[in-house]
Amino acid sequence: MKPYSLTIHEAHRLLKDGELSPEELTRSVLERIDEVEERIKAFVTIDREGALKAAREAGERLKRDEGVTPLTGIPISIKDIFCTKGMETTCSSRILRGFVPPYDATVVKRLKEAGAVIVGKNNMDEFAMGSSTENSAFQITRNPWDLERVPGGSSGGSAAAVAIGESLASIGTDTGGSIRQPAALCGVVGLKPTYGRVSRYGMIAFASSLDQAGPITRDVEDAAILLGIIAGHDPLDSTSIDEPVPDYLEGIGRGVKGLKIGIPKEYFIEGMDKEVEEAVREAAKTLEKEGAVVEEVSLPHTEYAVATYYLVATAEASSNLARYDGVKYGYRVEDPENLLDMYCRTRDKGFGAEVKRRIMLGTYALSAGYYEAYYGKACQVRTLIKRDFEEAFGKVDIILTPTSPTPAFKVGEKIDDPLKMYLSDVFTIPCNLAGLPGLALPCGFTRGGLPIGMQFIGRALDEATILRAAYHYQSVTGWHLLKPSL
Repeated sequence: MKPYSLTIHEAHRLLKDGELSPEELTRSVLERIDEVEERIKAFVTIDREGALKAAREAGERLKRDEGVTPLTGIPISIKDIFCTKGMETTCSSRILRGFVPPYDATVVKRLKEAGAVIVGKNNMDEFAMGSSTENSAFQITRNPWDLERVPGGSSGGSAAAVAIGESLASIGTDTGGSIRQPAALCGVVGLKPTYGRVSRYGMIAFASSLDQAGPITRDVEDAAILLGIIAGHDPLDSTSIDEPVPDYLEGIGRGVKGLKIGIPKEYFIEGMDKEVEEAVREAAKTLEKEGAVVEEVSLPHTEYAVATYYLVATAEASSNLARYDGVKYGYRVEDPENLLDMYCRTRDKGFGAEVKRRIMLGTYALSAGYYEAYYGKACQVRTLIKRDFEEAFGKVDIILTPTSPTPAFKVGEKIDDPLKMYLSDVFTIPCNLAGLPGLALPCGFTRGGLPIGMQFIGRALDEATILRAAYHYQSVTGWHLLKPSL
């Protein structure tokens, strides 16, 4: 087995035993990037020099056996939405090209403190707005299972990199499914923690009440390892939850016997791919055979989730993206006639079509005379969606759903039809509106060889239970072991 194809926990054992050095592991990943990146296009920045320097430092740390964590010497990538000190951060947008932050996001800081080796920044949909990574200003990332198809989005670069061996894991962000949907489409594991469980400080905002950082990994154990390192209260983030972080590895091997799993009837809808439905229902039967209690539940306001999300998220995006005006940092048009001309032309040329579409939608929803009818009403429906989950969790421990209604679709297939694209997130959006943790993992393949993902949703701050269920499912199936070949 090539070092780049290891999981975090496999690599950690080899590093601890001295059978592999961090530098050897990092070189293996960098060579893999050289081998496949031209076809995948998962990165916007590759930091070879910084990665090798960090690997050598991790090697010294391992020799001294000081402050060693499961991440020490592990090469990982970061979605290009996190501020990285001394390394360009663009959000895959022209308007931020050339922006080099003077500080690290809290998530990045915690990874570095744990001894992780950051190999680069992953491509994404511009400002995390999209479900296919076709909205990047720089390039389209390809799905490693079929180069004619999308990897999902907006963390498509992260999911593709992990699936094909360009990093052992990645940190993405999830506003309406942007970790879980690409994880499902690329056949890897993606975990969106409870809102507030992971600090948003230094994570460039799309929709502040929905955004959350989380891991994309090759298996569930790795997701538990990464979450344990990046989670925890941060006084620099006012929305960060001041609750102790449990040891997520401690209970993952407890099995699913007696665990009550709810299947929401509203998540099996007309137009959903038949192979996806079959795979998820088969996964439910597997869990039942393993001792779980599976029963139907209802989340009646699910049908309003997409409409609610595209009012709340766009309104917050309109506010958050107002700061990109060409004055303080990032792109600025040359030779503006006056200040207003600079603002208008900078934003027109700096933002892509999807970002401009969402800014306009959000500005309209917040405008005088429409605020209560649109944004205000959406906030009320959001509360109803949250209550649906609370009622369901009075009966069950976790909820099992499909992650995406279809497997990976072809590049260009939906880019000109925003409504069709928005429906790609129909099963992931409710989880964000309710602020709950959700985990996507592979549960099968289509007859055409494309990955199918399912999703576990848990109670607030109960990542441990969905990790436990997912870990057991992986231990009795082998879907996560299958790898794409280029």
